[in-house]
Amino acid sequence: MARQPRGFHAGRPETPAPTPPGMAARVAAARAVAEALTLARPLEERLAADLSLRAGGFDPRDRALARSIATVALRRLGTIRKALARRMEKGMPKRGGALEWTLIVATAQILFLDTPDHAAVDLAVKATRADPASAPFAALANAVLRAIARDRDLILASSDPLDDDTPAWLAQRWRATYGESAARAIAAAHRSEPTLDISVKSDPSGWAARLGGIVLPTGSVRLDTHQAVAELEGYAAGEWWVQDAAAALPARLLRPRAGMRIVDLCAAPGGKAAELAAAGAEVTTVDRSAERLKLLAANFERLRLHSEIVVADALTFDAPPFDAVLLDTPCTATGTIRRHPDVGWIKRPGDLPPLVKLQAQLIDKAVALTRPGGAIVYCVCSLEPEEGEAQIAAVLRRNPDVRRLPIAADEIGGLAECVTPAGDLRTLPCHLWGDNPRRSGLDGFFAARLIKAG
Repeated sequence: MARQPRGFHAGRPETPAPTPPGMAARVAAARAVAEALTLARPLEERLAADLSLRAGGFDPRDRALARSIATVALRRLGTIRKALARRMEKGMPKRGGALEWTLIVATAQILFLDTPDHAAVDLAVKATRADPASAPFAALANAVLRAIARDRDLILASSDPLDDDTPAWLAQRWRATYGESAARAIAAAHRSEPTLDISVKSDPSGWAARLGGIVLPTGSVRLDTHQAVAELEGYAAGEWWVQDAAAALPARLLRPRAGMRIVDLCAAPGGKAAELAAAGAEVTTVDRSAERLKLLAANFERLRLHSEIVVADALTFDAPPFDAVLLDTPCTATGTIRRHPDVGWIKRPGDLPPLVKLQAQLIDKAVALTRPGGAIVYCVCSLEPEEGEAQIAAVLRRNPDVRRLPIAADEIGGLAECVTPAGDLRTLPCHLWGDNPRRSGLDGFFAARLIKAG
């Protein structure tokens, strides 16, 4: 049986008491936050398991509510914990069961969502009473949450995006790598709801008009809608796919064209491979996960695109040399924190060394799979220089047959701020920022284009 975070129990009573409306969604959110912070379990994985397991008890609004609460709780976790700590003189009870997680999700609702204060407090107190371990602290939960509701404006005014809502180890790294100003801009961007970008097969302007969005300088279409993606015009017909605007850039750097043989290593879920195939390239997609490749295959079928799909570890995959290789390697994914706020809290500094070692091995494999004169694009959705700039510097040192082909700003929509002095791509969450946060920003990405001597 899977481990349970403190205060949550796998067993169920034979005759459970009726659950108050909205309670199940809040408990699911609390459980997801608890497992992210204590077991390093990805938020979406826990939510998917809970919402699927209890599908009969969740209507679409409850599902959306659980996801919304858990997401904002992790996005603003530092602010929430600071607010709770300042209103609990003796600190969080050591044997309080699920109390901590109940208070965190309730505080998230009070401070950052449209939930009426009385509803957030009332359901949190009921959830506290329902857990035997936390039940003795129901009065404490009531008092603390009422104090937070009363002090909302003061709490928000004193909250700092970098010092409070960014894990300390990442704040320190980003200050050292990008400087104080950029680190603060990154952290501020992470507080905003993520964008919804799509890559279209053709006619970006037409699709932007039909779906109520804008065409970005890079060619991606950015939408304002909160409607379910599968319900939008053109989705079922396979006219477009969801892909962050920054994630859409690496495939284009290969300059794909009809007849070009390209392998996409670590390909799932397949957005970059779809761009290559849509340009007419002969694409081979490789990934070690058969389940993830099933999703890729389904997406390609919807898009009416073709790829040779291979279930294999990229390090042991073998084939005649390709014209080009796209390598989007496993990484810390710290460039996606705006979209996945659990990432910053479930990752640790110790995760970096094994990933850096694997990335170096994969780059060397990509070079071996490239024909003389062919191109390689290496990319990661990480803000950490060890996974980006340092990897390229290292491969150029150890492989005299490889050279960098610098990226020009006009290849990425004129975004000169996203091209490093060495000629690599480096997007930050605060890039492409405007007055409307929903239409602003990019995932944090690094990409470099290499040429193999021939």
